[in-house]
Amino acid sequence: MEDKYVIGIDFGTDSVRALVVNAVTGETAGTAVSEYPRWKSGLYCNAALSQFRQHPLDYTESMEASVKAALSGVPDKVRRSIKGIAVDTTGSTPVAVDRAGTPLALLPEFETNPNGMFILWKDHTANAEAEEINELAHRWETDYTQFVGGVYSSEWFWSKILRTLRIDERVREKAFSWVEHCDWISAELAGNTDPLSMKRSRCAAGHKALWHQDFDGLPSNAFFEELDPLLGGLRERLFEYTYTSDQSVGTIAPEWADRLGLPEDVVIGVGAFDAHMGAVGALAEPYALCKVIGTSTCDMLVAPNEEVGHLLIKGICGQVDGSIVPGMLGMEAGQSAFGDVYAWFAKLVIEPVKSLLGEEQAKVVADKLITHLAAEAALLPVSEKDLLAVDWLNGRRTPDANHTLKGALLGLNLATNGAAIFKALVEATAFGSKSIVERFKAEGVPVHEVIAIGGVSKKSPFVMQTLADVLNMPIKVAVSEQACALGAAMFASVASGIHQSLPQAQQAMSSGFDAVYHPRPDIVGIYDKLYDKYLKAGDFIEKEFLKESTFPLQIG
Repeated sequence: MEDKYVIGIDFGTDSVRALVVNAVTGETAGTAVSEYPRWKSGLYCNAALSQFRQHPLDYTESMEASVKAALSGVPDKVRRSIKGIAVDTTGSTPVAVDRAGTPLALLPEFETNPNGMFILWKDHTANAEAEEINELAHRWETDYTQFVGGVYSSEWFWSKILRTLRIDERVREKAFSWVEHCDWISAELAGNTDPLSMKRSRCAAGHKALWHQDFDGLPSNAFFEELDPLLGGLRERLFEYTYTSDQSVGTIAPEWADRLGLPEDVVIGVGAFDAHMGAVGALAEPYALCKVIGTSTCDMLVAPNEEVGHLLIKGICGQVDGSIVPGMLGMEAGQSAFGDVYAWFAKLVIEPVKSLLGEEQAKVVADKLITHLAAEAALLPVSEKDLLAVDWLNGRRTPDANHTLKGALLGLNLATNGAAIFKALVEATAFGSKSIVERFKAEGVPVHEVIAIGGVSKKSPFVMQTLADVLNMPIKVAVSEQACALGAAMFASVASGIHQSLPQAQQAMSSGFDAVYHPRPDIVGIYDKLYDKYLKAGDFIEKEFLKESTFPLQIG
């Protein structure tokens, strides 16, 4: 087969990565990453309020920069042979758009208004709205949360829309519709951002927007009007049908072909969320839990519809036909903070250094701190009497979403040092992962193996070994450091017709695995006992301190 190339574009929390791949051999032809400049400067965000917003120009400018950089070293023959592009993004990350599908922040009157920007996945300003959705759904004649684990989250589509409509009259008057990031950027590349005709992602709609075939699409207008009259009529300005990511949105718009220096017949695929495409890039098979481990985690699981499609799996982030692999049931879970837990502790240590010694000295320490703490923690013995932590510093995503929960440290004494605290935090994130595995098993979905991708899986052997010990399962780490972008590239190859099916694309383009972490038998039993303590501590926090505490709880 003649060499043909595709581009996978991965929009992460902090940056966008472009990957140019030979769709026939799987060889990488070029790659580059570009950070979001406004986000990096902390604009439009307020962590104290859990407000996290991203400007659409961060996306378009950084995408252009990363694609151009990835193509800068490739021969003209490769550039002319590019046949498809597909994107993945964070989610749920929706934005208010006008009738033309333009994000409001791209209009002069909204260019500095955070409510006219993309509301990032980890924005938790809509906690109250999520509770209202859950309360109404559970007493409505149809429980619209039944396919998203029975709990709707403040991280998701409708919570964020309702919150924004309530607090910002100008946005309320101007917003014609709302669009997920993965849908808008694909539509933008294809030159059709009309919210009534753009193709919407099955992945995004099913996991975050309560879309399901059994509902004939989205929940009824009567449900939304009962929730709040401000939502009345919006359903008709959204979508009824959804599309899997092996399908095409259209061909690249002339403007973008010119800006990126690409042929005008490049096919644009339907977008999806990063973790879901990451599972595809990692070659996840049925009943293999694919953990995308970064600032947070997303845990992906696929299984044949005929085997598990009849189940309603409590407390996860949704079960959607075709959301990961077309033709199979895609299930999502995850943790609201993983690497962010470690980053929080590092910041706690670094802030006084910065104040006392200056930013330059603080940066020297910061660059080495996590690696140093991991090395020190790895030398510590594992004991049933060890310091214990609960990892809910950014709330709990699964099982059973509750983003008002807080983290905890238990067992502090005057001998407790930084390495011991770091070790406890790493173990807590592993215990959070175990609770997800145990929920799948309890609900009748087996987990046969674990596959890890993402920055933490490549950078921290200590974290991965701890995770293997706690889960008591081997963990395979994918070779590619860009599994999400690679998964997007695989979908691009199918959408553009290079490969006839996703399995064919995976076979041709997969990078395989380069590490396996095996559980240590002498440690597993100790972690089982610590995990029981973790569950009891979490139960205590949830029952006794949820309504009383507005700050992370420390019990020493």
